Amino acid sequence: MLQWIKKGLIFQVNHNYGWMNTHAQIPTVLTLENKLRVYFSTRTTPTESKTTFIDLDIRDPKKILYIHDKPILNNGKPGTFDEHGIMPSGVIKKEESIYLYYSGWSQRCNFPYSNLTGLAISSDQGKTFIKIGDEPILSLNIKEPYSATSPYVFSDKNGFHLFYCSGTDWLKIDDKYEHVYDIKYASSKDAIHCFQNGKTIIQPMNKFEAITRPTILKRNKKYHMWFCYRGSDNFRDGDDAYRIGYASSVNLKHWNREDKKAGIKVSDKGWDSKMIAYPYVVETKYGTYMFYNGNGFGQSGFGYALLKEENV
Repeated sequence: MLQWIKKGLIFQVNHNYGWMNTHAQIPTVLTLENKLRVYFSTRTTPTESKTTFIDLDIRDPKKILYIHDKPILNNGKPGTFDEHGIMPSGVIKKEESIYLYYSGWSQRCNFPYSNLTGLAISSDQGKTFIKIGDEPILSLNIKEPYSATSPYVFSDKNGFHLFYCSGTDWLKIDDKYEHVYDIKYASSKDAIHCFQNGKTIIQPMNKFEAITRPTILKRNKKYHMWFCYRGSDNFRDGDDAYRIGYASSVNLKHWNREDKKAGIKVSDKGWDSKMIAYPYVVETKYGTYMFYNGNGFGQSGFGYALLKEENV
C-alpha cells in the first residue's frame, strides 16, 4: 500500500501585505529547476479569493525562498464566471509557456455560488499571467448543469487530460444549500479547447458526498489518483470534514476506488487534525511530495508529505 510520511506545515497566511488575510488554500505546484513554485488561494474577505504564490526549496520544501506580494490575476468583469474570486487548480509547462488552470467564482441569488474553470498563460516562468479571455474553458452543458472546476491536467502522446470536479446537485441542509460533486474527465488536443463527455470517473458513495481536487501519479504503467471527499452535514472541521481518498487505473478510463489505500490520514493534533484536503502530488529528483491543506479548508495553511518510494 502507498504510504506518505508527513513532514509538517509549510506556510500559513496571517494578514500578509494588507490583503492576504486568511487561508492558503488549494496548493498547486510548478516544478522549476531548483525550486517549487506553489500557487495558492488566499482571502481578502471571507467571500473573496485571490491567487498568488510562494517559492520553496526543491530539496527541502519547508524552506521558503520567496513570498509574492500581490495577486497574479484580477477578478473578472461584472457578469463573468470569475468576477468574485479566483483559485488555482492545475499548472503545466507547454513549450515555453506556463498554463495555469483556475476556478472562477461567481455569487448567485438563490444558491451561494457558481464555479467554472478558466485558463491564464505565463511567458516568464509563472511569475505573471494573462487570461486567455473572459470565458471559461470548462463550462456548463446538458450533462453538467451546476459546475465544472478544479482540474488536474497532464499530457501524454494522446493529448491533454483534465480530471475535474463537476457539480451533481445542491442539497438543502439545515436551511442552507450545500454543493455536492463528483470527478469527471475532459480531453484536449491543445490544452485550451476541451471536450467534456459528461462521464463520471469517481462516483460518490452516496448523494451527500462531495469529491474534488484529483491529482495523479503514474508509476509502473499504473495510474494512482488522490482526491478529497466530504459529507454534507457538519463538514466544516466536523465529523464529515474532508479526507483524502484514493483510486487506481491502468488506462485512465476505468478507476477502482479504495480510500483505505490513500496512505495518509488526519493527525492526532495540530494543523491537520480535523481535516486534510486538496492534495497535489509532484515528482522531483529529491522525492515525490504531496502538498495538501489542513483544518478550515486551508485556514491553517498547507504542508506536505513524502512518499515512501519502496512501497510503490
